[in-house]
Amino acid sequence: MLNAALIGILGALWFAFMYRWYGNVIDKHVVRPSDDHTTPAHTLKDNIDYVPTHPTILFGHHFSSIAGAGPIVGPMLAYSLFGWLPALLWVLLGSVFIGAVHDYTSLMASVRHKGVSIADLAEKHVSSTARWIFSAFLWLALVLVIAVFAVFTAQTLAQQPEIVIPTLGLMLLAAGFGLAVYRKGLNIWVGTVIALLIMIGLIILGDMVPIPATYEFWLVFSLIYCFIAATLPVWILLQPRDYLSMYILIVGLGLAFVSLLILHPDINGPAFVTFDSAKGPLWPILFITVACGAVSGFHSVVSSGTSAKQLRKESDGRKVAFGGMLTEGALATVVILLMASVLFWAIPPTTDLSGFVFQTLLAEKGPNITFGTAMGRVMESIGIPLVYGTAFGVLMLNAFILTTLDTCTRLTRFIVTETIGQKVSFLANRYTASAAGLVVAYLLTLGHSGETLWPAFGAANQLIAALSLLVVTAYVFGFKRRTAFTLIPGIFMLLTTEGALFYQLFWQYIPQGNVALGAIAVILMLLGIVIAFEVYKRLRQKEAPAAVTTA
Repeated sequence: MLNAALIGILGALWFAFMYRWYGNVIDKHVVRPSDDHTTPAHTLKDNIDYVPTHPTILFGHHFSSIAGAGPIVGPMLAYSLFGWLPALLWVLLGSVFIGAVHDYTSLMASVRHKGVSIADLAEKHVSSTARWIFSAFLWLALVLVIAVFAVFTAQTLAQQPEIVIPTLGLMLLAAGFGLAVYRKGLNIWVGTVIALLIMIGLIILGDMVPIPATYEFWLVFSLIYCFIAATLPVWILLQPRDYLSMYILIVGLGLAFVSLLILHPDINGPAFVTFDSAKGPLWPILFITVACGAVSGFHSVVSSGTSAKQLRKESDGRKVAFGGMLTEGALATVVILLMASVLFWAIPPTTDLSGFVFQTLLAEKGPNITFGTAMGRVMESIGIPLVYGTAFGVLMLNAFILTTLDTCTRLTRFIVTETIGQKVSFLANRYTASAAGLVVAYLLTLGHSGETLWPAFGAANQLIAALSLLVVTAYVFGFKRRTAFTLIPGIFMLLTTEGALFYQLFWQYIPQGNVALGAIAVILMLLGIVIAFEVYKRLRQKEAPAAVTTA
């Protein structure tokens, strides 16, 4: 049988090699970074959104924002539908040749255009029509993300009251960290060590003092938190919380990897299940289910929405975006290996292991508790009690769901204020612009579970990736650089996601009578086709548009 630890080692070597080799290829032929170019974090510095940031902190903010539940929940669901081999291959290949390229190029294109969103880039390099349609498309997709992850957050806090204190404590700790570092001059590394020690204490305290509350309470609480986090200056809560959350994930990833090396479990789950799952065929459903573990359009929104406004110098770009995506791919790889080895596919070898059956946990407890259980079991091999390992695994996932939630809310605010807000004065206000997306997200959660909303989120998310790659292709085309590195992945993702939306519409939403998700699928399909056609018209032109700026 194949050993999970061996596959994990090979995966880590693959990501390390591709960061250096393929990252150099993209730098040479597409990005061409230069620290002679002053970034918008300096030229437009306002200490609210535009803040020159140390690359370690920015990596923490960026990685925490893009990671969320995607690289954990997506690969887990893909494994349940198709087996570990298809999911793993797509993660290893997609994260390098599509995901990392997508994230890095969208970041750098935005940096060279005053940190504007990917939608504004569509106007500058494609057409005004593309910009307005892309803005509406992005806003709708981000609202879907908020709805999905708000449901997962509420479910987790309701089912696992032991993580309430660490979750809430992290919010207060992050605000204190931000004030101490930015306003009191505390050394960042000293502050980091202190904060990590406090987080360990919070995990122990949470196990001692669980705080129960209902799903409905935590759902509303999550949305209120998003409103507060999205309207505060970025350095007070969003940036330091993401930075500290990064350490939870990095430590968790490290502990899981070391535990796999020590336990070296054999893979017991099926390599391949079927070409035609209960959710649909391998192509295109596998690709939209894995989602963020291989490629995510949401990443381009983060790259061009918040990270581009904080990049200190261009040479930091590859570390933040390309490296961030490959780290996410590594996380997705570890998740697949954990599910296929330390948990049992259907029937455990002995009755005392009945609590570690993957299919049962996923069906009865959901992906959050399933992941936490796998983390708890593997970390027993290094002496961590099961109860603490499980709580840490659930906290690890929940912390990143919240980082995605607050970043998404901030990004919906940017979209509203930069578009409709220019014409409707009260929507230019950051409070009303933030509230608009949260209200719609809440309405979407009514009557829908996270698992029901996930396919719609996955398709919308992957379609953003396709269109972002096409917009970046138009930008690269304007400077007569090689477009194949972004155009080919963009076409593949466009065909895949349009196919997935078509399948979901006619084989799922219409037969089920799901009007809301059916309408969203139709809107996304049409918007995607229109933007793709606008990009096609741009690529047929010979001259670069007048709005093109520094390359």
